[in-house]
Amino acid sequence: MPNQTQADQMRAGGGFIAALDQSGGSTPKALKLYGIEEDAYGSEAEMFDLIHQMRSRIIKSPAFTGDKVIGAILFEMTMDRDIDGTPTATYLWEKRHVVPFLKVDKGLADSTDGVKLMKPMPELDATLEKAVAKGIFGTKMRSVIDAANPAGIAANIAQQFEIGHQILGHGLVPILEPEVTISIPDKAEAEDIVLAEILKGLESVPADQQVMLKLSLPTKANQYAALVDHPRVMRVVALSGGYARNEANEKLAANRGIIASFSRALTEGLSARQADEDFDRTLAATIDTTHRASVAG
Repeated sequence: MPNQTQADQMRAGGGFIAALDQSGGSTPKALKLYGIEEDAYGSEAEMFDLIHQMRSRIIKSPAFTGDKVIGAILFEMTMDRDIDGTPTATYLWEKRHVVPFLKVDKGLADSTDGVKLMKPMPELDATLEKAVAKGIFGTKMRSVIDAANPAGIAANIAQQFEIGHQILGHGLVPILEPEVTISIPDKAEAEDIVLAEILKGLESVPADQQVMLKLSLPTKANQYAALVDHPRVMRVVALSGGYARNEANEKLAANRGIIASFSRALTEGLSARQADEDFDRTLAATIDTTHRASVAG
């Protein structure tokens, strides 16, 4: 069963979830935005050392606490590493009072019916057992919707719930993330289908269990109000999806009960070259604005 104190924080905490889960494919881009070019590291191991240093710096920054950052999503390699000699998930909860989540998907399959499903995860049970042992509260997995295709969206959401049940079976809380691409012309129509399919999927969740949902900021404000209020949903969070931070925060504030789970928008303006004082001040300002937008709705 999920940790009750952590579950209470996720249900009712006034704040947002930090997405610190860039994986192998997106790590070079994240480092470049942080001011570290690809010629600064000569191997994948060095690259992951650098991204862990960045994440550790964020997590240890004074403003990064459960007062405003109620949860954080980790990449598996981050979960397997330490911060100042303490396992990352343990450090997050015990030192920062931030609930730890783990990204579990292995990337996207090729596009079919206007969607990209998740690649198979044959080692998921072993990963989930390790996550439980390391004190992880929940998981996150992402698939993508590129068109208002009813068959594709139905398959996408069905896959999310199928794997979600597997995760619930390990006593973890899954964050289901069927991301609607923000640039598609039929985004609003896609979101109507997403809502209907998620409501259908929630009927399969037992009465004593809950899932979380991570959704693109909707075209229509309060599009997902029925999910925010649903008894099987612990929390609805929003991804920035490529919107700049200010625009993402404006859209977020217009949606009641939805909180942020931003990655690129969270690290915007941070640089490896910044002195700690500047780094901490920039991150604190970002955390403040994202927190305000999360509690405004």
